[in-house]
Amino acid sequence: MREVAVCLDEPPVVANVGVGIHGPAGHTDVFRLPDLWQLHLYRYEADLTVGGTPHTVRPGRISLVPPATTVRYRYRGRSEHLYAHLRLPVGGELRSVPVMQDAGPELPALSALMLQAVAAWPSTPVRAAAEVWAALWRVAHLTPPAPQDPRDSPHPAVTAAISHIESRLADPLTVPDVARAAGVSHNHLTRLFRAATGDTVVAYIRQRRLERARHLLRESTLSISAIAATVGIHDLQAFNKACRRELGASPRAVRGAQR
Repeated sequence: MREVAVCLDEPPVVANVGVGIHGPAGHTDVFRLPDLWQLHLYRYEADLTVGGTPHTVRPGRISLVPPATTVRYRYRGRSEHLYAHLRLPVGGELRSVPVMQDAGPELPALSALMLQAVAAWPSTPVRAAAEVWAALWRVAHLTPPAPQDPRDSPHPAVTAAISHIESRLADPLTVPDVARAAGVSHNHLTRLFRAATGDTVVAYIRQRRLERARHLLRESTLSISAIAATVGIHDLQAFNKACRRELGASPRAVRGAQR
């Protein structure tokens, strides 16, 4: 077994977390957990077989083993690891994760999350589950996804432009400024953006501002003038016109409909 399919749409149900110590009582363990996943962060060298597939354990490696899978460890002396035994949600979006991976530069963060889970477990198991969930998300992204056809992924300049826009919706935004942040010319960004999104940069900015405005009108008690400023439209008359054009109603009507 080289990879497993996991769903991380909801937090795991953690049955136990801790520091496992093996080796002193014998150099081989063979076992399985019928109903629980096993997440192990290793601090030692050993040989591991998961469902008949051999893996090499090294310090800084992490494994994720599904329920009802037989594992065989062959230790080389006292061996210590951090572990979590858990249940993952069934259904939802599945992600393919290698059974064994190198934590690499993520090792300090993963170690901290697992240690925090161990410390929280006796008194606040809900927090322990949150720490394990965060660790699982990091584990799921240790290995980059398979390369996509370049035609299926947006140009890096489009990605950079969208990131710039999303972080500055409250600020004045011009296409030349966005293009400069994306590292391309105004005209080149216009062509790339339309090819990737089917829309212009200006239309995208307007759409995202009004989507945020609709959310705040419906879900918050912020004043309409404050909402307008938050989405970068500081003229109330212009905000009213934009709401009517994009949302089909005035700001007060949008808010009143939700109430």
